[in-house]
Amino acid sequence: MRTAGSISKGSLLIAKPFLGDPNFERGVILMCEHNEHGSFGFVLNQTTDLFLGDVLDETIYQDVTLHLGGPVEKNTLHFIHRRPDLVSGGSEIMDNVFWGGDFASVKTLLNLNTLQQEDVRFFIGYSGWSGGQLDAELNQDSWIITNTTSDFLFSTPPGNFWREILRNMGGEYRSIAHYPIDPRLN
Repeated sequence: MRTAGSISKGSLLIAKPFLGDPNFERGVILMCEHNEHGSFGFVLNQTTDLFLGDVLDETIYQDVTLHLGGPVEKNTLHFIHRRPDLVSGGSEIMDNVFWGGDFASVKTLLNLNTLQQEDVRFFIGYSGWSGGQLDAELNQDSWIITNTTSDFLFSTPPGNFWREILRNMGGEYRSIAHYPIDPRLN
């Protein structure tokens, strides 16, 4: 088991099959911050039925899917991207993955088709833990910690993300990838 100390910006938290929290069932969370004051990140593999243009006053010509970043403050909008050459002001959270930046330019770049959907993800809400809360969950063996690349993060379809990241980890994790959602149906 990997320890809580191995969590850092850019780590992925993978929900174990029997986590028991419907907000994170088979969830994969990209950690943006983890320190003694708390932790936050975005669920990478939960989409909504909404598009970016549905929650903005401005027109967005691309149908950009909104993801559910987590159960906290679902009235907030966040984004990650891998195009610092186009989007200024973001905070690097892992190699070639940035959180936030100049949102006005993002909207313009999307409408000009300069920024492609495979280079950006938008989230409603976020996942958050108070100081020590996530460490306690890790000590209860509720999560698996790993890392990935920006290519995998942005190119893997959300519906396949949990299974694919576990398969790529190999060993015992590969077998976890095949656990049924409801083991009574096995």
